[in-house]
Amino acid sequence: MAHIGRYNLSEISFQRLYTAFKTRWMEIPHAFSWEVQPFARTNRERIHGFQGIHAGQRCFIVANGPSLANTNLELLENEITFGMNRIYSYFNSSSFRPTYYLAVDKLVLEQFSGDIKQLEMPKFLNWNSRSLYDPDDPRTIFLKSRMVMRDSFQEDLTRPLVMGGTVTFVALQLAYYMGFQKVILVGLDHSYPYKGIPGGTETRTAVPNESHFNLNYYPKGAKWKVPDLLRSEIDYSLARAAFERDGREIVDATIGGKCQVFNKVDYPSLFD
Repeated sequence: MAHIGRYNLSEISFQRLYTAFKTRWMEIPHAFSWEVQPFARTNRERIHGFQGIHAGQRCFIVANGPSLANTNLELLENEITFGMNRIYSYFNSSSFRPTYYLAVDKLVLEQFSGDIKQLEMPKFLNWNSRSLYDPDDPRTIFLKSRMVMRDSFQEDLTRPLVMGGTVTFVALQLAYYMGFQKVILVGLDHSYPYKGIPGGTETRTAVPNESHFNLNYYPKGAKWKVPDLLRSEIDYSLARAAFERDGREIVDATIGGKCQVFNKVDYPSLFD
């Protein structure tokens, strides 16, 4: 399929262009507040406190694909882990709890703010949704998005970063900032039975939801952003290049994962 950069030509429409323009227009007050609001300085100090704290260690980034239902997360009990979006819906069936939580999608942060507020681990959220959360909670840290035409990998997260086509890309930038030597991905199926305009907003009209480990991950009536696999692959390649330039590594231990950007490893072998 023909494409320009990260855009498939067949998927470019007036609606998609309008949405992109609207998003950038609404970004202006958030970008201004990031520079001048007193809390922004406090927030950047919180971010800075995580720089390099896990230098030389390994971590697991736990994505939310269907394969997670067949992945033994109990093995991660003594590991440093990142959980994302609605990973907490996994908690009822497992003792697994991530070390860090991350969500940057506006739809997730708005619709499930009550659930996210209750999480006790450090939470990295989108600055643009800060009004929904308690700024006095030291466990809540906000990352600032950056609007660009071409994605890039940000090494200093006290500065705005490209959040890209997937929250996993943000998790990789965060893992880099924290100094991890090796990052292992699980639950990154990189395959969705649902079809739609990448990056567009859709309303769930039916269950079950076969795109995630929980069939009720997005309940009927909930809004969600259609995955952009092409942009995600571009972002993953940027992350891999950044890690390898620094002598670090990202590997993919997803059971049956379709992503071809990272070297594959066998999940159980990681715990021998």
